[in-house]
Amino acid sequence: MNNVEALDQEFGLIADLVKLTARDLPDQTNFILDGRKQTYAETAELMDRVAAALQRDGVQQREAISVCASTSIEYATLFLGALSIGVVTAPLAPSSTSEQLEGMIKDSGAKLLFLDATTADSLKNAGDAATIRISLDGSDCGKPFAQWLAPKGAKPVPAKIDPQDPFNIIYSSGTTGIPKGIVQSHKMRWAHVQRANAFGYDRTALTLLSTPLYSNTTLVSFFPTLAGGGTVALMKKFDAHKFLELASSLHATHAMLVPVQYHRIMSQPDFDSFDLSTFRCKFCTSAPFAGTLKSDILKRWPGGLVEYYGMTEGGGSCVLLAHEFPDKVDTVGRPAENCEIKLIDENGVEVATGEVGEIVGHSPTVMNGYHNQPGKTREAQWVAPDGRIFIKTGDVGRFDAEGFLKLMDRRKDMIISGGFNIYPSDLEAILVKHPAVQECAVVGVKSVEWGETPLAFAVLRAGAKASPEELREFANSKLGKTQRISRVEIVDALPRSAIGKILKRELRDEYEAKRAL
Repeated sequence: MNNVEALDQEFGLIADLVKLTARDLPDQTNFILDGRKQTYAETAELMDRVAAALQRDGVQQREAISVCASTSIEYATLFLGALSIGVVTAPLAPSSTSEQLEGMIKDSGAKLLFLDATTADSLKNAGDAATIRISLDGSDCGKPFAQWLAPKGAKPVPAKIDPQDPFNIIYSSGTTGIPKGIVQSHKMRWAHVQRANAFGYDRTALTLLSTPLYSNTTLVSFFPTLAGGGTVALMKKFDAHKFLELASSLHATHAMLVPVQYHRIMSQPDFDSFDLSTFRCKFCTSAPFAGTLKSDILKRWPGGLVEYYGMTEGGGSCVLLAHEFPDKVDTVGRPAENCEIKLIDENGVEVATGEVGEIVGHSPTVMNGYHNQPGKTREAQWVAPDGRIFIKTGDVGRFDAEGFLKLMDRRKDMIISGGFNIYPSDLEAILVKHPAVQECAVVGVKSVEWGETPLAFAVLRAGAKASPEELREFANSKLGKTQRISRVEIVDALPRSAIGKILKRELRDEYEAKRAL
């Protein structure tokens, strides 16, 4: 059996597919990072050594290990080795606070923590949440990975892995409190790689990934590439020009990028000088993706463009094949195969076609639940009249006449001013049309008169000039009376998460704190 035949099965294991490629094409390049290469044969041998070492240290099937480190080939290999014996990986964001890191490690139940020199300081005050620390880069922050590994030739005790067994725990992003651990199953990940198989992830594929390995965004393309026997080229840190150089020199066929990365790449003055003709498909997820940017990519960057809309928690998702529907770039596409999307009002009642509502989704691929938080799991669910469980997204949207979903906003970001619902995205779409504005964000702030009122933050284009009042008047002249922006703040940059989401809570909190002085 080869990878193509294996992917036709109802269920299988991604780690087994990696070993199939190692058997058939041992010298095929598996990983590339900073010029260093590792073959599938080398990866398969190291996977066994990782698995044997985990079993030696008493890590049982369905138990977790935590990883908090920068992107590396060791990180990627560790992930695969753990998966091969049913050990759960909990990848943690290095940007989290020490309190959050300690909380996530404890929540995962991990006895082993894998880290490196870049994250050692962040983890210094994380307590003794994990009893054993292993240094992936060989630095003195833990036992060196090379010494921790089981000896060459070591083989683990085989594990029987069930479809619903946990695959990984992805901790949700958040600016306060301990993030929720989203438990995804082997069945869920298998469905993901089967769905992605339609986009040319075969043994000739080379996927260039520049987002971190702890992000589900990265894993959406990372695992399909490995399942198909292709090559994954990793970047430790994103740089737009370096990305273009690598994509051209490596003859990349696939990439997963978030909108802010696409914006920076397309803004490179010499973008059109790079040979990107080998691209088959590019993907985007995780944050709002402007229609104008999608159109620019379709015009200037060869290959297809696919936008995924959904949640790490699973449930329903939408797919926009932008290259097939260039007139629908202002939407996130139609529900994916076997997915059902509904829109509900604040009372949990499905809204009529064409009306705005919160997006909820149902599909065979859904998280097992939030780790150790059954109450939060129930809060995330909407039960349809027929008893089926849908996952709430917290996003607000509407379907157009052709069944394409248009996002409005996050429900929590919706502004209620004078009893009227105001969607920040509507205001942002107007303000960003001012020739001096590069990007902007609108939030609701407290108002004695209206309850809440829209406040805009704008980043100006390089060399451009515009006053806050000029921008406010420009936008308000094109907005309805109930939508008008009360104030514009010009800022150097908008705060973003590691995968490019604008942190509106930070903007709101910082403004409210200044106003309180």
